[in-house]
Amino acid sequence: MRALVFGSPRTPPYPEPKPVGELEEQLASLPFGLHDVDDPVPSRPGWVLTRPLLAGICGSDSKMILGDFNEGDIDNPMAAFSSLPYVPGHEVVAEVVALGPGAHGVEPGQRVVLNPWLSCAPRGISPLCPACEAGDYSLCWSFTDGDIGPGVHIGVTAGAPGGWADLMVAHDSMLIAVPDAIPDELAVLADPFAVSLHAVIRNAPPAGGRVLVYGAGALGMTTLAVLRALYPDVEVAVIARFPAQAALARALGAAKIIASEDQMEAAAIVDELAAWSGGILHPALAGLPMTHPGGIDVVYDTIAKPETLEIGIRLLKSRGSLVWSGVHTPGRFEWTPIYFKELRIVGSNAFGMEEVRGVRQHAISHYLDMVAAGEIELSGMLTHRFALGRWWDAVLALARQQESGAIKVAFEPRAEP
Repeated sequence: MRALVFGSPRTPPYPEPKPVGELEEQLASLPFGLHDVDDPVPSRPGWVLTRPLLAGICGSDSKMILGDFNEGDIDNPMAAFSSLPYVPGHEVVAEVVALGPGAHGVEPGQRVVLNPWLSCAPRGISPLCPACEAGDYSLCWSFTDGDIGPGVHIGVTAGAPGGWADLMVAHDSMLIAVPDAIPDELAVLADPFAVSLHAVIRNAPPAGGRVLVYGAGALGMTTLAVLRALYPDVEVAVIARFPAQAALARALGAAKIIASEDQMEAAAIVDELAAWSGGILHPALAGLPMTHPGGIDVVYDTIAKPETLEIGIRLLKSRGSLVWSGVHTPGRFEWTPIYFKELRIVGSNAFGMEEVRGVRQHAISHYLDMVAAGEIELSGMLTHRFALGRWWDAVLALARQQESGAIKVAFEPRAEP
């Protein structure tokens, strides 16, 4: 089958990209491209063969194929939880092709969304670890155990290729049925929505509060959608980098939209959001001013660069919360406001079983239910889809979002190159 592979040099018969300029030369130098690989076989107990219909490019995927992780400090302990080379793609809506030995719960021809976590059940580990027993699959203790090899989820390990391919295998516990009324272009957004749902409901804003969503990519837009659906009395400001993101944020109900720190002075961002939220600014000896008292209850940072984290903590109320769901290489920032304002810094890692309005089920199931009920409408978020053979066009759409207007980009393996 055809598959996009990261961590292995590109080989014939597929043509090489023809880069133009320094940016494209750098992108073409990365070990990523189209390969012919063996078809996957659902030989493990409970595993299922599927055909990906759409497979999204998440933020960490984007950073990987654009080489962003090559910058800054690379002393990253997550290296122990992946293995090269691998076929990326964990935001997947697929069609079931065949059931392997002992698989149940799905049928050939059925559409499913992937819950990508390679936790205890997919690895055949029994008894389940305490995290899996609690439904916290992204905190599983067994990500390096069993015969799959190290990897937190499908698409970052050589032992479980992802959905940027003609075929993909997954454990039956990882497949959630999609209602017929929900189209593929909405079903493929289930994973980023679930990430945002987990971040928000476990770090909910106060009634009538004001919050900041930093970033307006897929995580930022789904965070905004969660807030507007579940906490309609909360006012939401969004920091958006590109015009297409700002337009979607406006359509989804953001009360305030401003430009990001790479387009606007950081001090101006702090000034504008302090004025919006009622925070009182105090100047620093050098650098950014700080609000005290602040006017923002929660910052949901879907970018998590040092620059964004610093802006967030300057703006928060005393004992406010910064919820950290973005992925970026580490770096220094001025963190004095954390202790002075007794801020709460919370990491938020993906999703699992979540309770919403008294109903406890998988976060992806919550998304599908909310879409079916008309509570969530994200039709404008998937802006681009590409056949596997057009992977270079997909890379450039992500690298040049200012021109392309890309928000969520996905591969469509069934499409012709």
